[in-house]
Amino acid sequence: MGHSVVFTRQIDDNAPGGGVIVHAETRVTLLGGGDLPEGDLAWALERAPVLVAADGGADAALASGLIPDAVIGDLDSLSEDALDRLPAGIIHRIAEQDSTDFDKALRSIDAPGVIAVGFTGRRIDHELAAYHTIATRRPPPCIVLGGKDIAFHAPDGGVAIELPPGSRVSLFPLAPVTVWATGLRWPVEALALDPLARIGTSNEVTDGPVTIRADGPGLLVILPRDALDAAAEALF
Repeated sequence: MGHSVVFTRQIDDNAPGGGVIVHAETRVTLLGGGDLPEGDLAWALERAPVLVAADGGADAALASGLIPDAVIGDLDSLSEDALDRLPAGIIHRIAEQDSTDFDKALRSIDAPGVIAVGFTGRRIDHELAAYHTIATRRPPPCIVLGGKDIAFHAPDGGVAIELPPGSRVSLFPLAPVTVWATGLRWPVEALALDPLARIGTSNEVTDGPVTIRADGPGLLVILPRDALDAAAEALF
């Protein structure tokens, strides 16, 4: 696709999946096999021009007339037609079954940031697994693009995002965390959040920038889709 991308492993049924496969100097679009609303892939590629498919996401790429720069996964979801049409040199099989294809792909990418498309809206278990992965696999920073929202894991050291007043901000804990935030309607000052107790959905921006910080891993930040550029600028 004309970008600076370096591969370190070819197709290998016994690959342990412990190293980097794709080294990219620019942002990466990671494509899955979930819902893919019309225009979303092109929208992501405008911002993250290197295309990596997680297993069956390669079928979605081909259906859009695109050849991914790399295909990573255990290949159990990749169609025979796609396998026949794809250049063998871009296919990277990681055979272990202890992680999802999203996890396999994300941990195999070295890039400034990743926009993940096609991982929401179809199977709830796969979508939840994607959020688990972005909370536990860092770096690279990753934004998951959904039908109405984006989600990312709050980075170590916090983040400051320029958002317009009235924007929705949800802080959802995947683990017990203490959170500090500014620029929001309802105060968040040393607020203890817990997935089985208190969560922080549907706050609202009053003025910017909005700053968000947690005392440890496990905090998802969920924003409207139109905040994608602001979030990418802050994270990448």
